[in-house]
Amino acid sequence: MQYQDLIQAALEAREMAYVPYSHYTVGAALLTAEGETYQGGNIENASYGATNCAERTAIFKAVSEGRRSFLAIAIAGGMEGKEPVDYAYPCGICRQVMQEFAGEDFRIIVARSVSDYKIYRLEELLPHGFGGGSIQ
Repeated sequence: MQYQDLIQAALEAREMAYVPYSHYTVGAALLTAEGETYQGGNIENASYGATNCAERTAIFKAVSEGRRSFLAIAIAGGMEGKEPVDYAYPCGICRQVMQEFAGEDFRIIVARSVSDYKIYRLEELLPHGFGGGSIQ
């Protein structure tokens, strides 16, 4: 899969977001080692702590279906009904969840469109991350 295809899936996933409070939609598309794509949108809650980000929604969907090896995730976000203006970077909790499942080759793509994006390794966004190896 090309990164542009994954970005397009993330842009489409924004439509699944439930954002009655912030009106800020985020979509994520996760590519598994098996070549499958799992999409997720952010899901808000009146109790803000119960809100779930798009990235974790996509990852949890994949993990709940037995997938554990991921190659990349594309993320796109912006105000509801509008094209993304800025890059939507994953929050700290999402970065920690990625740490749990990401290998060396895992890539994080933040996008404003299929032609305007940046690619990162998790280590760049979460230096000195705490993972399973830290507690063995």
